[in-house]
Amino acid sequence: MPVTRKRFDVTTLERYIVLMDTSPRRTTIYFDHALHRALRLKAAETDRSVSDLVNDAVKTSFAEDADDLATFDLREPEPSYAFEDVVKDLRKRGKL
Repeated sequence: MPVTRKRFDVTTLERYIVLMDTSPRRTTIYFDHALHRALRLKAAETDRSVSDLVNDAVKTSFAEDADDLATFDLREPEPSYAFEDVVKDLRKRGKL
């Protein structure tokens, strides 16, 4: 069932409605044989579909990416150092 969302176009300063189709999409994924077997076994043991397991894994991966990006944004004001300079400093201080 399509979901409607209101959007605002800043270039024309007009609101418009976007229809978003939320129905699942089919795709083909090629798994390593052992990985596919483990995935099917886990699906059977947890009484879930392989599709549900893969969807959850992808969502978890994207959530981790979002957390990483947020951390990068928080650390942006921190100074950055070239790797070579850090190694030279460690050597100069007798740490290497």
